[in-house]
Amino acid sequence: MQIAPPYGYTEVVPFLKTSRVRLLAPGEAPPFVRQSNAIPVSYTEFQLVAREYPIVFTTGDEGRNFAAVAVLGITAAENLFYDGRAWASDAYVPAYARRYPFCMARVTVDRQEHKDRLICVEKSHLDEEAGESMFDGEGRPATKWTEIERLLAEYEADLERSREMCAILGDYGLLEPFSMQATLAKEKGAGPMHLTGMHRVSERNLENLNAAQLKNLLRKGILARIYLHLLSLENFARLLDRKAAQRAPERETLGKESGGAKSEPVQPKSEKPSRRGR
Repeated sequence: MQIAPPYGYTEVVPFLKTSRVRLLAPGEAPPFVRQSNAIPVSYTEFQLVAREYPIVFTTGDEGRNFAAVAVLGITAAENLFYDGRAWASDAYVPAYARRYPFCMARVTVDRQEHKDRLICVEKSHLDEEAGESMFDGEGRPATKWTEIERLLAEYEADLERSREMCAILGDYGLLEPFSMQATLAKEKGAGPMHLTGMHRVSERNLENLNAAQLKNLLRKGILARIYLHLLSLENFARLLDRKAAQRAPERETLGKESGGAKSEPVQPKSEKPSRRGR
């Protein structure tokens, strides 16, 4: 049996009722989030995420499949919402981070991928001494585990809706590549920053959809999320505010062109083929 760990996880193993797990402390961020400039977001999170983070789409296979992510930083390995100790208390924490160290993983047996996902846990968080039991001696689930299991199930279903949404956006030709360039004024030793690897919905292409396509976007709730995504792009300015505040109180400027900028790709990319929906 082979278990494919999701993005950011190192080694996951099946979760057992006898497992004792070290859970994240309040405000604690998963290791992979501490040095990542993007994190996956799911379908129902768009409204909460769009209040604080830019939502963009990324691809790891040249546009065949896309994933929605929240941008956390301007440069590579930068999370402006993590201060070295905890996630910013004034910011919404995406469910992808909140579910850690648990996940729903793909399982392959004899080269055949099973349809159902398996509840797994990051192996490094199994701790017989400091870990918490999720079930009592008679196999009854603790209240905490009931809440975690609900989060995992709901989030996995939500991810499927996200994959369908991204597949439709790709099928309709709505996604176009774009980059963001920024310069922090008076930043000592720092040149222009160039964030690449992002896609956004083209408003022109959206206007050119036929009635049936628009009706489908409206019926599936995708049209509302398109507008949330477009509005969220204004949050790039808020990212610059955070970056400036962490370095020194200084004015930031944005530009369409910036010579000599260092190109920083947004991660993560889409990892598996999306489920195509129409």
